[in-house]
This record gives sequence, structure tokens and C-alpha cells, in this order.
Amino acid sequence: MASELEPEVQAIDRSLLECSAEEIAGKWLQATDLTREVYQHLAHYVPKIYCRGPNPFPQKEDMLAQHVLLGPMEWYLCGEDPAFGFPKLEQANKPSHLCGRVFKVGEPTYSCRDCAVDPTCVLCMECFLGSIHRDHRYRMTTSGGGGFCDCGDTEAWKEGPYCQKHELNTSEIEEEEDPLVHLSEDVIARTYNIFAIMFRYAVEILTWEKESELPADLEIIEKRDTYYCMLFNDEVHTYEQVIYTLQKAVNCTQKEAIGFATTVDRDGRRSVRYGDFQYCEQAKSVIVRNTSRQTKPLKVQVMHSSIVAHQNFGLKLLSWLGSIIGYSDGLRRILCQVGLQEGPDGENSSLVDRLMLNDSKLWKGARSVYHQLFMSSLLMDLKYKKLFAVRFAKNYERLQSDYVTDDHDREFSIADLSVQIFTVPSLARMLITEENLMTIIIKTFMDHLRHRDAQGRFQFERYTALQAFKFRRVQSLILDLKYVLISKPTEWSDDLREKFLEGFDAFLELLKCMQGMDPITRQVGQHIEMEPEWEAAFTLQMKLTHVISMMQDWCALDEKVLIEAYKKCLAVLMQCHGGFTDGEQPITLSICGHSVETIRYCVSQEKVSIHLPVSRLLAGLHVLLSKSEVAYKFPELLPLSELSPPMLIEHPLRCLVLCAQVHAGMWRRNGFSLVNQIYYYHNVKCRREMFDKDIIMLQTGVSMMDPNHFLMIMLSRFELYQIFSTPDYGKRFSSEITHKDVVQQNNTLIEEMLYLIIMLVGERFSPGVGQVNATDEIKREIIHQLSIKPMAHSELVKSLPEDENKETGMESVIEAVAHFKKPGLTGRGMYELKPECAKEFNLYFYHFSRAEQSKAEEAQRKLKRQNREDTALPPPVLPPFCPLFASLVNILQSDVMLCIMRTVLQWAVEHNGYAWSESMLQRVLHLIGMALQEEKQHLDNVTEEHVVTFTFTQKISKPGEAPNNSPSILAMLETLQSAPYLDVHKDMIRWIIKTFNAIKKIRESSSTSPVAETEGTIMEESSRDKDKAERKRKAEIARLRREKIMAQMSEMQRHFIDENKELFQQTLELDASTSAVLNNSPMVSDTALTALGPAQTQVPEQRQFVTCILCQEEQEVKVESKAMVLAAFVQRSTVLSKNRSKFIQDPEKYDPLFMHPDLSCGTHTGSCGHIMHAHCWQS
Repeated sequence: MASELEPEVQAIDRSLLECSAEEIAGKWLQATDLTREVYQHLAHYVPKIYCRGPNPFPQKEDMLAQHVLLGPMEWYLCGEDPAFGFPKLEQANKPSHLCGRVFKVGEPTYSCRDCAVDPTCVLCMECFLGSIHRDHRYRMTTSGGGGFCDCGDTEAWKEGPYCQKHELNTSEIEEEEDPLVHLSEDVIARTYNIFAIMFRYAVEILTWEKESELPADLEIIEKRDTYYCMLFNDEVHTYEQVIYTLQKAVNCTQKEAIGFATTVDRDGRRSVRYGDFQYCEQAKSVIVRNTSRQTKPLKVQVMHSSIVAHQNFGLKLLSWLGSIIGYSDGLRRILCQVGLQEGPDGENSSLVDRLMLNDSKLWKGARSVYHQLFMSSLLMDLKYKKLFAVRFAKNYERLQSDYVTDDHDREFSIADLSVQIFTVPSLARMLITEENLMTIIIKTFMDHLRHRDAQGRFQFERYTALQAFKFRRVQSLILDLKYVLISKPTEWSDDLREKFLEGFDAFLELLKCMQGMDPITRQVGQHIEMEPEWEAAFTLQMKLTHVISMMQDWCALDEKVLIEAYKKCLAVLMQCHGGFTDGEQPITLSICGHSVETIRYCVSQEKVSIHLPVSRLLAGLHVLLSKSEVAYKFPELLPLSELSPPMLIEHPLRCLVLCAQVHAGMWRRNGFSLVNQIYYYHNVKCRREMFDKDIIMLQTGVSMMDPNHFLMIMLSRFELYQIFSTPDYGKRFSSEITHKDVVQQNNTLIEEMLYLIIMLVGERFSPGVGQVNATDEIKREIIHQLSIKPMAHSELVKSLPEDENKETGMESVIEAVAHFKKPGLTGRGMYELKPECAKEFNLYFYHFSRAEQSKAEEAQRKLKRQNREDTALPPPVLPPFCPLFASLVNILQSDVMLCIMRTVLQWAVEHNGYAWSESMLQRVLHLIGMALQEEKQHLDNVTEEHVVTFTFTQKISKPGEAPNNSPSILAMLETLQSAPYLDVHKDMIRWIIKTFNAIKKIRESSSTSPVAETEGTIMEESSRDKDKAERKRKAEIARLRREKIMAQMSEMQRHFIDENKELFQQTLELDASTSAVLNNSPMVSDTALTALGPAQTQVPEQRQFVTCILCQEEQEVKVESKAMVLAAFVQRSTVLSKNRSKFIQDPEKYDPLFMHPDLSCGTHTGSCGHIMHAHCWQS
């Protein structure tokens, strides 16, 4: 090695090698002005070591820097040879219980899904393997670089914060112990001196902006006239552009240009030319000219070689400081003090502040080095981590603005350190209360989105490329807000309440700017010319989804906060839509003697928006009032009397009508942008804070208003009011208008409206709406996903919503609802729904897409046919509503609802005269089933002092009122049961009539539970008598018909027996003896079993189901089923041979089924046993 270095060493100035680190350190110890001495030393030697030619020699430079520059500092710091001094410091130091290992790019990291406080808490491989978390559910990822291991941080883990290695260091932890007690006063003083000088020097030189002159302290007289043309990295230009430009600018080969470009991308800058000023300036002008045509030009600077030398040493110095503080926590504490000590200029004058605020001006390599130093110093010292967090929060707005205007990726920005600070629960709470962090983050975010419309809503319509780029960068602020909220408080102080609610106000301002953004109007006549911008608004909604959920989670933890948040949210909603009747004409609607005043509004003609975050947040908070029972404890504190149900339901209802009209094909001319919006509105990523909350808001409105009024408003918004309010309108409509599209649209709208009513009554699995918990909700999601088909784990997880910790909650409930079927030879293991869970299947589950609903219906009917059951899919028994939503069920027995049911059934009975659809009828049957289930539950749970006010069975027994005098709903159902064109629905109608009769029996038998008397009881009884007589007449006709058929069959049997007397005599004897045996011994013991003869024991027929390994379809083995085959291998066998010497002459003609008497060889058939369909095997 020495001989290799010889020529290089000879080329270096002899004076460099003759320097003695010990002598220099001794000189510094005697100096009266240490700063001046050190700066003179650096000014003299740094330019002699670094940047002495066009190409750097890192090994040589590092060796000389250690010998001439860093060596004296180490001697000075230790007061002796550092080879002995540093081990002594290490020995005296108490090892840290924090790991703090900084991850490199691509290094594996581990997070425990059971114990991590949030997904950002990670362990390095060594700590993970030595921790309890290796036996838990964990997530493994690769690091993007920059984070560090959280082992030893008690705030990051619910349990097991230490691995075996770091647990040894926790035995005598004294949190407040000052690490400086392990250092002598001399060492402290010397360390403080040298750290203060070197850290200041590094910061000063790295943030130096002049290109040709050094700071006065570092200037020297004999300065060389050499410069570098320094090329800087950006994220705008491609590799190809940079390579091409360099080849032209500095006349290098393509290989050299690739080398330059790679170094620029990795380190952030690289010198591409060395020489005098003019020579370098020439290259700079070519580069700028070539890269400024389409975008901003590449950043190039002509820098004096001595400035580049000092900057290179400045980086080396920061790395050296990072390694030195690793010897002792005391040294780390001193560096933190030096870094955060305010300078003479007051605010933001500390070294740490100066580096942070100049972050966007530094190149990539410099940023990485000082970020790593901050992580190994400030973030590893608990006392100074808190002080650094305060400085970071105070400068937050400036740092984020710098990041937004900068073009480097977030991992190279100081703003990325927010994840290390905001995810620490104690720091996050402290910053919220002391620095009002929540409000700062939200206001900073809103300041960057200044593009608004006349109503003050965000407008993304005509975003330029620069605005779109800026918007992408601004989204990282939402991530910071998520970090702050991710750990929920267990105790609330008054300060925390006050600042959280202040932040909540700011958040409502943000949502207010989103309420009603991107409004759309239906295109009539011609197709839309340009697809409008919709993605930005949905991106914002997606990013905010978890934040909105977490805001609600925080509110749920404190009753005072929840009440105040509810009031604030309601006030903002009233500001947004207080004037929702402006310019819209008031009208009065009347059906069945009920009237309601509303406004004339057509979704198909006016503006409508899918973005309603304020309404949806209020719906979430209303559910929390119900869930936490605050609504019943403190009704006087809540503005429930101020609520206007029509105002609450108006906009969510418009949104749902929009979806219905899109499905009906009324908005085709609005292009794909609207289709995509509707898709994401229902999509698993957005639905929790969009579609689900709209349903809850409608449920809230219905529970507070007359259901008849709600249904009339709903009919009006669906533009169906005329059809149901005018007698025989449907018949006139179908005869007058022959336009198929209009008929089809109206049918679809009626179907969608009925579906919405089913959802409003049936969707009560959100805790707070129904009396359920979170596990019931996730169970139901899984049951309905597995009702479509068996699913693999990954497929099932994708279909479930994730929380802010990327958890679905599936693992905790999956075993209760599904069996895991292990994978066969072909493919994946599948979860299959347990048979007992099938009764919870709801055909109109609100998270099914139309395709999924169709598949689920087909799968469930097929299953019922296989089990030889009735194919009806009745509504499941539902949990009771919470008291705040209890009145919702009355919608099912309201007069307008009964009118809608009666009208649709009337259309089905007179099926030729009206435009109707089977889907419409199916939904009405489902609603009738739901009402019957509800009444049955009411009767089952009734107590003596209560009266059952839910009297649906009585109401459907009554015929329609004059002038129509239409038959009762029940009578129409019985008519439809025998209709030949409704075969598919007969089972459902049969189930309804059976349930009706069961309820009737309960009512008749339960004299203890009085039923609320309704008007017109006498009329009901007379109509019931008529219905009874009608049913009796039909039953008599059916009985006579059955008797006639039975008589014909017995006549045919007798005729057959007469012709085959002998045969039947034997059969009768055998049957008699068999039945005697069976009757006498119902439980046959093993010894009494008879296999043959007249006393043969009857064996129950075994049903066998097999699965084809190719198509995975399950099938019962029957003669009439599809043929199933086994793959087999037929070969010659001599295992039992008596004559092994015999040789088969012509094997092709040899018949393997015929065996020669000499038993020379046999045939062996082997099969793997996997069954498949014959047609699958052939194809």
C-alpha cells in the first residue's frame, strides 16, 4: 500500500506531512483567541488539501484532512492522544437506551402491527430480531433513507419498547440525569470551544452565497486564480438532456458525461470544468443556453476553487461531528447546546435555524449530511428534541413555503423531519397547546391554495403546470396534520381543548372552501367539448379522508369538545347553505292527505356538487352524539331544536339523486369525468367520508321529521312526484309517450329511489346509528364480500376500508364468519363464508356495486338450490336503532310509503298497462319484508307497559281508499303469487305471506301486549273478512284440483300393478320386512347391520361434493351432473409376477385388460386423486 501511495505523496506539499496534530493542538491550547488561530489554520491548509485539480481524489483528501485538520481538533478535545482519549470517553459514558440507527436507502425496516403506536414507528433488523415483536403480526418495508430506528422510545410502542440489546441499558435509567456529569470540566470547556468554532465555520461556509470571494476570516493573500464550473441537480431535466448538454458544453465523451450526470444526481452537484474564470464561464453559458428552451435552465455556478474546497471540508466536518458525538452522550449534549444557542441577531440566529432556513438553497449532498447530523444529535437527546421541535414549529410556515417552491423530492427537504417530531405523542400535544400547531399547518396549507371561485371555494379548473406541481407538493402538509392527530389524547387539559377547537375552526374553514366545489350541470343536446378537471378535488378529498376520521375520533374522546365541535360545524353548514332557497321557487307537495312545503329544484337542470365535506362531518359528529349518549345526557347544551331537517338532507339527497340519474343514463353527455367521480364516491378509498356519511345525514334528517314529508321531498328531487301523486299517471304516461329512453330512465329512477329507502332503513351497522359495535360493522362487510364468492386474503383486504394505521380490523373477526380453505395444487388459499352466516346476507347491501349485487344474488340462490331450500332472499333480522334514530322505522309504515308500494304492486298486477320492471317489484317486496321483520321484532321485544305502534300488517290488509278502491297490498301479493310471469319472485311472496301469518298469530295469541287502536278498525275487519273469504275460495279450488290429479295417478298405479303382479308381490314383501326392521330398531348397532337379503339395513344416501382443480367449481356427484375425471398413469407392473423372464413381443398390440395365465406382468394404474371436469381436462 505504501509503495502505491509513494508517487501521490511526493506530489503533495511536504509541509502537509510535516504537520504535527499534537503540536498544533498544543498551540491552540495556549492561544488567547482560539477562533482566530483555528480559522487561520483552516484558511492556510484547506485549499492545499481540497480541490487541487479537475478531478477529486477523495481517499487522498480524507487522509490529509484527518492528519492536518481533524487530528489537531481531536487532540485538542481529548487533551491527549485521541487513540486513548476517545475509548476513555466511551467507557465513562452510560450507553443510550435509544438505538437511533439512521437507515440507508433500501435497508429493511420492521413495524409491529400489534404494538406500534402508528405505522411510522419502525425497527432496524438487529433490534427487530432481538425484540418480542418478531412473534407478533408485523409489516416489513424497505426504507427510502433518512429515518431512524425507534427501539428504546417508550412513546413509540404500546409494549416491548426495548430489544434485548438496549434493554440492558435501561436498568438504571434516570430520565433527568445530565450526561455532562460523566465528563470532566476541562473536557467540557474544550469541547464547547472546538464545537462552537467548527459548527459555526461549517454553517457559515455551506450557506455562503458569493461565488468568487471567501468570508474575511478565511481569505488568504496568495490566492490561486482557479475556478470550477459547478453543475447542480434539479428534478426537472432528464438524464438524457443533461448528458447531451454536457457533451456540447465541455467537449467530453458520452461515458464521461454519464459519469458527471450520475454524480450530480447522487450528490446534488459536480464540477464539470476546471480552469480560469473565462474558460469556466464559457461552459456555463452553453449549458444555460441549451437547457432554457422549454423549462428553467440547469443551475450552474462558476465558483472559486478555494470556496469549493472549504465547502467540501465543511461537509467532512459535519460528518466528523456526527461520529465524535457517538463516543459520549455528554459530547452530544454540548453539540445540541451549541447548535440551538441563539446568536447575536436574536430570533432564528442559532446555527440550527440558519441551516434549516437555508435548506432549499443547499445542494442534495449538503442537505443529507446535516439532516443526518440533526438526527444523531438533536433527535437522540430527549431534552433538546423538545427544544428543536419548538424551533421547527415556529419556522414551520417558512420551511413549507421553501419546500413548495423548491423542486427536490421531500426526502431531501428538512420539512421531511416532521415525521420524526409530530408522531411523538408528547411533542405533538405540546406543540398543539404551546405553538398552536394544528392551526399553523391548516392555515399554511390554505395559503398555498389561493385559486378560488366567486363563492370562495377551491377552484382547480384551469390549473397551469406550475400550479399543479405546487398542489402536489402542498399535499404533504395534510400528511403532517395526520401525524399530529394519529395518536389520540387520553387526558384533556383546558389548553388542549382550547387549541384543538381553534384548530377545528381552521379545519372547518378548509372544508368550507371544499363544500360545493367543482359544481356540474347536466349537458343536454350535445356532448361536453372538454372534460373538466376533477382529479385535483378528489385527490384532496382522498388525502383528507383519514384526517376527517381522526378529527371525529378526537372529538369522541371528550364530551365538552364534541358538543362545541358539533355547534361549530352546524354554524358553518348554515353559513354555507343558510340561503339554500335563494332564487329557488317555493312549492307545496301533497300525497295521501299529507302536505309539505319545499323548493322547486331539479338535479337534472341546476348545478350540483359531489363535494359536501361540512355536511358529512356534521353527520359523523351527530352519530358520535348518539354513540356517546351525549345527546341524552346534555340535551340542553345541544342546538338540536335549531336543526332544520330539510336543510340537512337537501344537499346529500341531491348528490344521491345525481348518482341515480347517472346510473339511469341521463348524464351521458357529461363524459367520463362524471363517471369517474361517481366511481370514487362509492369506492372503498373514499366512501367512508362520502357516500356512507350522506346516507347517515339522510337518516339523521328522516329521524327528525315526518317520514311522509321526507318521502314527498325525495319523490320531488328524484323527479317522480307526478308519477306517484297522480292516479293512473303511469298508465297515461306509458300510452302517451312511446319514447323508450324516458320510460327506461323513469323505471331506473324508481328502482334507485326504492333502493335508497332500503338503505336508509337497513343500514344501521355504524356504531351510533344502530346498537352495534365496530366489530359488527367489519363482520358484516366481510360476510357480504364472501357472499359474492370465496376470496383470498389479499383480495378481501383490498375490498375493506383501511384506517389511518393501514389496518382493516379483518384479522380479529375473520374466524367468526369464515373458514379458510387451504390452497390446492393450483393457486391460493381462500376464505369461504360459514353457512350459518348466510342468514345475515342482505341483497341490497349498500357497498355492493351493481355487478357485485348481481353475482351475490346468483351465488346465494345457487347455494339455496344446492341445499334444496326455498330460493327467496328475505331481508335479514337487523339490530335495533339507537334512540336518536329510532323513529326511522316509521318510514316503512307511512302513508306515502304504502302508496308507493301499492302503486308498484298495482302496475305489476295489471302488467300490460304500465311501464314497470321486475327490479322495481323486487325492491318493493324487500321493503315489505323489512317492515314485517321490524314488526315481528317489535312484538317479540314488547313489554307489558309498552304499546306496539308499528302496525304494518294491519295497514297492508286495508284496501285502498276511494275513489280508486284498489285492493289491499296483501290481496295484490296473493294475486301476484299465481302470476306466471313472476316465477322468480314467487318464493319471496310466499315467504312474505308466511311471515304475515306468523305475525298475525303472535298478535292474536298475545292478549298481554295491547296493540295501538287505529282509525277505521271496523272497516279493516270487514276488508279482512272479504280477504279471508277470497283466500278460502281459492284454497278450495286448489284442493279439488289436487284431489283430481291424485285420483288419476292412483288409477295409473293400479293399472301398472295389475300387469306386473308377480314382481310387485316380491317388492311388497321386501318393503314390509324392511320397514318392520327399521321401525323396531331405529338406532342400529354395528353388530346388527345386515348387508344383503330381505333384512338388509337401509344406509342413508351419502351426498358427495367435489371441487374441480382446474376451474375451482364445486359440484355434487350425481348421474345427471357433468362428468368428472381423474388423471391417471397406466404402466406395466411386475410386482406380483410369477414369470419375470417373459418378454412382451409387441407392446403396442398387447391388451392391458387381459392377463395371461402365467402372470408374467400386470397393469398398474396410479392417480394423484385430483378430480376435474371432463370438459376442463379436454380444454
